[in-house]
Amino acid sequence: MKVTLIATAKFGLETVVKQEVQALGFEEIVVSDGRIEFQATLTDIPKANLWLRCADRVLLKIAEFPAHTFDDLFEQTTALPWEDWIMQDGKFTVNAKSHKSVLKSARSCQSIVKKAVVERLRTAYQLDWFPETGAEFTIQLALVRNSALLTLDTSGIGLHKRGYRADAGEAPLKETFAAGLVKLSYWQPDRLLLDPMCGSGTILIEAAMMGRNIAPGLQRSFAAEGWPTIPAEAWAQARQEAQNAILPSGNLQLQGSDSDLASIEIAKSNAAKAGVADDIHFQVKDVRKLWIDQQFGIVITNPPYGIRLAEYRELNSIYIALNKMFRKKDGWSIYILTADKKFPDYFKRAKPNRVRKLYNGTIQTNYYQYYGRKPPKS
Repeated sequence: MKVTLIATAKFGLETVVKQEVQALGFEEIVVSDGRIEFQATLTDIPKANLWLRCADRVLLKIAEFPAHTFDDLFEQTTALPWEDWIMQDGKFTVNAKSHKSVLKSARSCQSIVKKAVVERLRTAYQLDWFPETGAEFTIQLALVRNSALLTLDTSGIGLHKRGYRADAGEAPLKETFAAGLVKLSYWQPDRLLLDPMCGSGTILIEAAMMGRNIAPGLQRSFAAEGWPTIPAEAWAQARQEAQNAILPSGNLQLQGSDSDLASIEIAKSNAAKAGVADDIHFQVKDVRKLWIDQQFGIVITNPPYGIRLAEYRELNSIYIALNKMFRKKDGWSIYILTADKKFPDYFKRAKPNRVRKLYNGTIQTNYYQYYGRKPPKS
């Protein structure tokens, strides 16, 4: 059965997610803000959920239509074949959001859609009461500029929940976001990658999973696994194929350090849970005392942002250390994610080759990209 899927993405990561969707073999791709829409089959839903590293969720598109009044919303929602998806014992909830639309109240829209779906299912199943003991379904309504998009969430909890991170440490990067930073760095598995302020290790763990070709969703379950419309064997086959695709350990050069012992212990534990403990070398080391003797490599790191004056002083000394360390190492590519717009004033090797605006949660950050010389081909 042909369906339209939507991979949702953080602002600034749409291109990366599009490339992931293409790499999985999907076609007819349409990109808009926060959305990558593509054509697939029902049995592709497991593959998309298991393999998309940088997307937030995989949604199944049910319909899109103009909605200027509550009557529009109710009637067009009622006209949709919800019984094709939601069984008579299905449990469903509705989440709604509204942006620049006449129908401003998300709560009212949520209530209207719930009522419309119940009306449709009541007629289809000839029931006045629904037990809601079966599979769970989350209907998402996105109203943007008076256009209503109705989808079913196939993922359940967000795709950033890989299952390996028990303790995130302070101010964590989401796993999907960290994977996006690695993808934007053009890192390849044969290159040395360093995170000198690695915290709980998320950037390096995501790089290790890429380098080993470990599907990010292999350790977790998804909402659509309970849907009768997707055969259980489709999930089993997708998981087995993902398991068979994993590359052996021992070929990656990944190094992480942090001044905080507790963070390094958490990072090691997270890496072990992700199955990549042997692929990353972690050590307790302050960035200001780090010594780099290799001429070529890549740095991807997320320094503390600094809010109070004392933190700014701390940040200044970190920036000065980074500048001193890499000022004359033009074989290193440096990628710094920070909300501090003064970073380029301190890192004086060159002007950034590119600055990307990205949102880490609700915090607007810049991803400063300094390209280094490529290593000679061996």
